[in-house]
Amino acid sequence: MQDKAELRRAALFRRKALPADEIAQHSQQLCDQLFQHFPVAEWRWLHLFLPLARYNEPDTWLIIHRIWAEGLAVRLAMPMVQADGISLRHYELTPDTPLHPSHWGIPEPAATAETEVPAAAFDAVLVPLLAMDRAGHRVGYGGGFYDRFLARCRPETQFIGLSVLDEAPVATIADVLPTDVPLTACLMPGGVWHF
Repeated sequence: MQDKAELRRAALFRRKALPADEIAQHSQQLCDQLFQHFPVAEWRWLHLFLPLARYNEPDTWLIIHRIWAEGLAVRLAMPMVQADGISLRHYELTPDTPLHPSHWGIPEPAATAETEVPAAAFDAVLVPLLAMDRAGHRVGYGGGFYDRFLARCRPETQFIGLSVLDEAPVATIADVLPTDVPLTACLMPGGVWHF
């Protein structure tokens, strides 16, 4: 068993070592896996994160542009870190949404009451991660933002991890907390894990 800090360090190191062309190829595979294995066209709301290229995160723009290009009815929303530094709010993302980098360098929309989307609206949430175990518990960046958010979603909401590292889950994460919310599934370049 490994703890989150060990898994986080090792995964960040391996992901940082991936060349840009491999990130692009793996991101395309993740996009293809999502549309092949999940009923994207049937969802009303999909929550996703925008990628931070400097961390070699999956390029979710491929998913966004495919949804828009195919004219699917599913609406998109993205997170915005709040001033309290511990919570997220969620805002609709459309082709016309202006984005500005936060002080963390994360692209964020202008926050308005009209474009805010409650956590209970989402049919599926694409979740960033660095590692996971066979029970679907994930290792993220360590801030707990997503666990607090996912706990407010509906019980039937699908929580789908995205990983550009094509690695099987570890057996068990040693320091899972009662507040950690497990994934429903995880997409990797080589396939999908269901939990």
